[in-house]
Amino acid sequence: MTYAIGDIHGRQDLLLLLLDRIRDHAGDRLHKLVFLGDYIDRGPDSAAVIETVLTLQDARPETVMCLMGNHESMLLRAVSDPTVTYWWLRNGGDATLVSFGVREPASLPAHVLEWLRSLPVSFEDETHYYVHAGLRPGRRLQEQSDEDKLWIREPFLDVDWDFGRHVVHGHTPVLTGGPETRPFRTNLDTGAVFQGILTAGIFDERQGPPTGFISASLPD
Repeated sequence: MTYAIGDIHGRQDLLLLLLDRIRDHAGDRLHKLVFLGDYIDRGPDSAAVIETVLTLQDARPETVMCLMGNHESMLLRAVSDPTVTYWWLRNGGDATLVSFGVREPASLPAHVLEWLRSLPVSFEDETHYYVHAGLRPGRRLQEQSDEDKLWIREPFLDVDWDFGRHVVHGHTPVLTGGPETRPFRTNLDTGAVFQGILTAGIFDERQGPPTGFISASLPD
């Protein structure tokens, strides 16, 4: 089984709860974790989220895959080009700096920046394609750009396009209380930082939508 986890955005409380529920669901069965990116920004505990995910991957490098999201990409651009720092800060980067106790992106811990730079923008198995934002309809998988994988919304969200594998993504919050499943894609961004729900989709070796979902939320 593969558990794909949507955008976390600094919600360490929801992440820990969701990981506990995944462990309970998986039991002794072999399973993979695929994080779809956007670990940081907007929420209060980006530093803790990074350390949790990084530690998980270090302990299980063969079964934990961590993808880059557009917020990680924005941070790395701000590190390499300080003139775009304000753009990142306006999109929630200020919360990330506070959580790490630093004043500028270049002052983030070296091991964190090294890990962020190592993140791939997509992952695939025989039946599913995992990516942060989506893919451009009309292009084969090998022709997709990193920019689209990190940022695309339209026309990906408007068109039910068969890419040959079911596409699992986040990036665009679904604010209706649950994930969105379409014939050829599943959106697992349930707005952890907006409506307090973090979701994982459960996938097996069969092509197509998830066999189920696991969500974490806290009482009001």
